[in-house]
Amino acid sequence: MDLILCHQTADFDAIGAAVGLSKLRPGSRIILTGGAHPKVREFLALHRDELALLEMRSVNPKLIRSLIVVDNQQRDRLGKAAAWLDLAQIEQIELYDHHLGVNGDIKATCVQVESVGATTTLIAEKLQQAGVDISAVEATVMALGIHVDTGSLTFEQTTARDARALAWLMEKGALVKIVAEYADPGFSPQLQRLFTEAMAGLQSQTVQGYLVAWILIETDAFVAGLSNLAERLLALTESDALIFVHVYRQRGDKTRDRPRRLAVIARSRIEGTNLTALLEPLGGGGHAQAASAHLREGNPEIILENLIQDLIAQIPVPLTARDLMSSPVRTVRPQVTIEQAQRVLFRYGHSGLSVVNEQDQLVGIISRRDLDLALHHGFSHAPVKGYMTRNVRTIAPDTPLPAIEELMVTYDVGRLPVVEGGKLLGIVTRTDLLRQLHQSRSDTFAPGSPDHENGGDCAQASALTASLLPLLRDRLTSAIWNFLEQTAAAAHDRGWHLYLVGGAVRDLLLAPNNQPLLLQDIDLVVDGFHQAAEVGAGVALAKTVQVRYPQAKLSIHGEFQTAALIWHRHGELGSLLVDIATARTEFYPYPAANPEVEASSIRQDLYRRDFTVNALAVRLTPPRSGELLDFFGGWLDLRSQQIRVLHANSFIEDPTRIFRAVRFALRLGFQLESQTQTYIRYAIDSGIYERLRLEDHPAPALRTRLKTELKYLLEADYWPVALALLADLDALKCLHSQLVYTDALAWQLRYLSRWLHWLVPVVTVDPWLLRLEGLLATLPTGDRQLIAQNLHLPQSSSDRLASLSEVERDLQHHLPRSQRPSDRVKLLRAYSPGLLILVAARSNKILRRQIWHYLTVLTQIAPPINGDDLKALGYKPGPFFKEALEAVLMATLDGEISDREGAIRKVQSLAVT
Repeated sequence: MDLILCHQTADFDAIGAAVGLSKLRPGSRIILTGGAHPKVREFLALHRDELALLEMRSVNPKLIRSLIVVDNQQRDRLGKAAAWLDLAQIEQIELYDHHLGVNGDIKATCVQVESVGATTTLIAEKLQQAGVDISAVEATVMALGIHVDTGSLTFEQTTARDARALAWLMEKGALVKIVAEYADPGFSPQLQRLFTEAMAGLQSQTVQGYLVAWILIETDAFVAGLSNLAERLLALTESDALIFVHVYRQRGDKTRDRPRRLAVIARSRIEGTNLTALLEPLGGGGHAQAASAHLREGNPEIILENLIQDLIAQIPVPLTARDLMSSPVRTVRPQVTIEQAQRVLFRYGHSGLSVVNEQDQLVGIISRRDLDLALHHGFSHAPVKGYMTRNVRTIAPDTPLPAIEELMVTYDVGRLPVVEGGKLLGIVTRTDLLRQLHQSRSDTFAPGSPDHENGGDCAQASALTASLLPLLRDRLTSAIWNFLEQTAAAAHDRGWHLYLVGGAVRDLLLAPNNQPLLLQDIDLVVDGFHQAAEVGAGVALAKTVQVRYPQAKLSIHGEFQTAALIWHRHGELGSLLVDIATARTEFYPYPAANPEVEASSIRQDLYRRDFTVNALAVRLTPPRSGELLDFFGGWLDLRSQQIRVLHANSFIEDPTRIFRAVRFALRLGFQLESQTQTYIRYAIDSGIYERLRLEDHPAPALRTRLKTELKYLLEADYWPVALALLADLDALKCLHSQLVYTDALAWQLRYLSRWLHWLVPVVTVDPWLLRLEGLLATLPTGDRQLIAQNLHLPQSSSDRLASLSEVERDLQHHLPRSQRPSDRVKLLRAYSPGLLILVAARSNKILRRQIWHYLTVLTQIAPPINGDDLKALGYKPGPFFKEALEAVLMATLDGEISDREGAIRKVQSLAVT
């Protein structure tokens, strides 16, 4: 007998999961181990016969073969059925639940606990994968399980998986009328009376800007449905957290002095609180935002007081304006014209500007809408002061997030300047607020672990901390971790934030579990916190760090004063390169230009980067050390394994990002996101790159920066796939509008690469460079030389491309006519091995064989004697030496001589003549 056990007072999620499992395990039966919620009882009263239910009293324990526990991880919630877990004949115990972080005591042989809104979701996924059909009633009860446990997909723990599972159940015939009837149960007359009593007796306290409420209610007997009453109380009182203690006596217990029983229901909307941890000491459990516990005895007043204090202790200090603000703030003077202000907005992408007087005191704010209206009415040359908002609401650096939200909502303002001592420190925008409110902090980061998007058979899931500091500490070598700690401390001492950004964060999140990560290229960004970080902050921090690491070489470069610390073969740090820069924003004055950069905030610094997966940052300084900054969905793109560009004009501004997109996609095994491909094709089709080339415009992104990206791609093992993908995107047109990657060209480059592999000692040119020359060789001679010049290729490369066509004609004419080996050597040694390989890759089979024979055989043949031998024979150094050795070599190549004696005779004959 195979049994599926629901916990006591079974809810719809437990019943729904059990029903689904009964379809996956034909012949299994569902056991209610101790009652059910009132609405569940009503549902079963009508539909019991259509489900695989079995009364506990009908079970013969000796016949039980396996057990499945749903929506529960604790023995005491199974009532008397818990004893079945210890039966000797039990072959298997499976457990399915969605409550993470519970210290369960059921020793199961197979466990699946995952972060979804309802356990029923896990089972619905299994039914889908197995192709099992279900009836309309079965689909309905499973849909009820998801609806009730996710608040019809509105609770915080709800995931996309719950929505997909619910959609599938509706496709299977889930009856929406019945779901509506039972999912929103309403209040019974008894609950209505208790609700009135609870509203009258509810107490509350404001803590850190959050409203915490509590109530203690006593009844003669247990009252079902109080969880719905607690939800309604929370909503109507607009409380942020609620602790509901219900005191009652066991049904039928007439002895007034017997211990009273307690039920505790807790709800919280406060980020950072964990109700599972709060109620776990009482034997309870649930979710971080919704949990419950049942106690057989205890003083309710003392228990409630302790719970209130413990909950208050959990409430984190809320974020303040200093945490949210962007700094420095873009400002204009009151006399600046509307047109000039509009250009500033365009350059920085802001939606408004702060207006300050000569003393840098805030006197107003002007929004994009204000500017647009002024421009529409023809007042482009009017001063800003005539259109700005003067009665500006401001906030202090320590204004908490809830107060900021209230100000924005109450007064409908989109930006709040942060002012201290009359000085404008920063600005908090509506976007900053919404990003913080809606950024998912409950997302479980599981770097390197399989994505459970479709569920696993029996994978034990575990909740991971949102802080990435433990991950950094565990994955990095102790020397690099200590370096990051000390650098962060130095930044914090100066009142700055320090962030680990870009590729290091991406690789950290992608690295397999328990695999050390060797970081040898680290990017750090300094951002203002207690005060704005000025342009030289990165350099100042690097100099401070070098005092502690005197063996590191300090390099300061660029007009923005970016600093680099470099170690070469250090015993602990290896060959480590650390770039330290101040947070900055950038503006491209024209397509493919070098960007103009200015000091800015970490958000703007990340926004200037190329792709979402490279726009991630980890805060290394307190408060909230280890927090992942992901403003653009980079973590989701990592999970989806896709490369997505940050903004539509990215490839117009910098065409090298096209090549980087291909490089990252192939290196990481990702796909180019469809919209990103569209942006690439649009940038190419615009013809901007060809226009810049024809105008000989100074476009650095089409010159040295493009050369660097080409080098990365063409020296990688995946270069053939990279070129094919670039060709599919028409991206080779960035080099030349006529450059086409044909099958013939692909074959030539593969042939060229095979020769390079076998001729390593002979050819000194870099393989990537020769592949690039093979690409450019398909263009007219003048164009290929111009591109080589623009890309700043070595002179030898330019020479090969310039002479290639002439050499090909020369060899095609003379090489087939060179019958003797010496003739071929005299002809071919005038050209470098790299040039000959280029010619061979583009030539017919006969020429290729002759060039191959020359490079692999003829060049390895040496004369039997050398200059020392000639001296020993009595000849004096001079022109004769060269003539004699040359003649001996040619005779050796042609097989006329083969030993020292023959060579000497040859020399002697030459001396006589």
